[in-house]
Amino acid sequence: MTIFEEKVYNVVSKIPKGKILTYKQVARLIGKPKAFRAVGNALNKNPFKDVPCHRVIRSDGGIGGYAKGSKVKINLLKIEGAI
Repeated sequence: MTIFEEKVYNVVSKIPKGKILTYKQVARLIGKPKAFRAVGNALNKNPFKDVPCHRVIRSDGGIGGYAKGSKVKINLLKIEGAI
């Protein structure tokens, strides 16, 4: 795991249930405001079950990607009350 990925997973692991952040917000929080695509790539490789990468969405309100499929991501966010 790279230092960048470690920072991304650290930020995302702190997103509370029922809340969401955008890829851009995560990038800003790790001090790399233009690295929002890299944030998405790091989350796509997320090996940790305790890092809720489904709580990160696109800035335009789109759901974004999810390794288990966008339908699963949407369902998880609905169950948590985030959407």
